Amino acid sequence: MNKRTTTIILAMAAMLLPVKAADVTIVVTNNEPMQRQELVEVNAGEVYEGLGVNKGTSLVVKNALGQEVAYQLTYDGLLLIDAAVRPCGEASFTVTTGTPQKMKTFVTGKMYPERVDDIAWENDRTAYRLYGPALQRSGEKAYGIDVWLKNTPDLVVEDRYRVELSNHERIQQLLKEGKKDEARQVEIETTYHFDHGYGLDCYKVGPSLGCGTPALMENGYLVMPYSYKDYKILDNGPLRFTVELTYNPTTAAGQQNIVEHRILSLDKGSNFNKMTVWYEGLAHPIDMAAGVVIHEEDTKTVKCGRDFVAYADPTDNPAAQNFQIYVAALFPNGITETKTLMLDKPQNGIAGHAVGINKRYHNAERYTYYFGSAWSKNDVRNFDEWLLRINSFLEAQATPLVVAIK
Repeated sequence: MNKRTTTIILAMAAMLLPVKAADVTIVVTNNEPMQRQELVEVNAGEVYEGLGVNKGTSLVVKNALGQEVAYQLTYDGLLLIDAAVRPCGEASFTVTTGTPQKMKTFVTGKMYPERVDDIAWENDRTAYRLYGPALQRSGEKAYGIDVWLKNTPDLVVEDRYRVELSNHERIQQLLKEGKKDEARQVEIETTYHFDHGYGLDCYKVGPSLGCGTPALMENGYLVMPYSYKDYKILDNGPLRFTVELTYNPTTAAGQQNIVEHRILSLDKGSNFNKMTVWYEGLAHPIDMAAGVVIHEEDTKTVKCGRDFVAYADPTDNPAAQNFQIYVAALFPNGITETKTLMLDKPQNGIAGHAVGINKRYHNAERYTYYFGSAWSKNDVRNFDEWLLRINSFLEAQATPLVVAIK
């Protein structure tokens, strides 16, 4: 074999060797004089193109210290990174191909057929649930979104359901045997309606919007949605949960067969869910609203701002609980008006609602707003702090972090 032939063979062999992908740098810029900590969204397609590899190739993301950080690829083609950026500063991340370390899950959710088709989800701050077809078939009227309180970053919802449901039969048997005190003690020790050191469910929903539910309006009154018909979980951690929901046809303002659609998501570290809602089947424009229930035990701690409504909910037993649940609906994309819709007389403990109203909503128009909660025994100690949290979130929405791929 002569020298020329050897050179050709080596060149051909080199062409067959895999080419190491170039690293991609993502720079996140904070142009505001305040600290930011939130998920940033990066176009995953552009990242893969920059790396020179096929979409779906496993990635490793590292911070400026060289540490691996958690990331998520979403159903809609985004790369999510949890970014901390100092005031008027920059944070850089390096993306390479490779096998990442096992990531901690901060956000998750699922449907619970064993609990009348609840869909429940949580992040490291709080948890929520909405009700499904099995509950609607039972005749129970619970329309809105429920809040489950947490004071731990750990994921607790699945375990709460397991402990609660596994003891129902035992409690019923004790009651059947006339052992009321023993049954009560088992309930106190196991029910998720009591705080066992990491939170509880003490938010009253019933025939209301609960926390953040959308609704059409008819003659100035809310047309309450019932339980979802179909669902599809689109993202399930480690940093974002997303679910798409379809509701049974309904009527409003003389219009028939109106179908409601929702896509809602919750991110790591956030007090607020993102809700995108749209209605199909509208023959003409209609008013729609979203907001939070006001309970008769406290009708005064309500704030209707230009682009939000907020409320300090007194819980299902104010005198015994002695804490508050902070709820809100936020409208950074604009809203016609915010106001309270109070009943002439409270019904089922419901005094009314604080809502944002979108006048003359059009068929199939997608409207996005946010809703969320906090707990006075966790990260927001009083209503004034809750209003500060709301304002900070709205400011962040108005001045998003700037993301550049290099």
